[in-house]
Amino acid sequence: MPRPLGELEDAVMSRVWKWNRPVTVREVLEDLQKERSIAYTTVMTVLDNLHQKGWVRREAEGRAYRYEAVSTRAAYAAALMNDAWSQSDNPAAALVAFFGMMSEEQRRSLSDAVRIVQGPETQEPTEPSESAEPAERAEPGEQPEENPASARDLGGR
Repeated sequence: MPRPLGELEDAVMSRVWKWNRPVTVREVLEDLQKERSIAYTTVMTVLDNLHQKGWVRREAEGRAYRYEAVSTRAAYAAALMNDAWSQSDNPAAALVAFFGMMSEEQRRSLSDAVRIVQGPETQEPTEPSESAEPAERAEPGEQPEENPASARDLGGR
């Protein structure tokens, strides 16, 4: 797991991810200068460090380089979440606490993500009602799940 990006590294990577194309130090510098005073050499050093850490690849263009992200911001966020979760001595409790911190919009996004991961062959044909008891939600011949962090409960269903 990569260590979290520093504040300036994140500011630079945010632009690389947002633009989703090879970028020059000059382009990143000019955009960063809209928010802060920063030197060309500072941005060049940050991009070189990000290259050394494996966050960006670079290709020579004349006397300069063009930098491009190696992975997405979503993959970076997922790796950070996975690292934090794997450090817990009780992963189910950590997930329950994490889900408790989520907004309703975040829970809907989580539910959508669980449906995508499960795929169409495992999706239920209709959403159960809010008042449905776990036994009523179980598939025929199946016992209700008791693990609070099961995929069924993760989706809020």
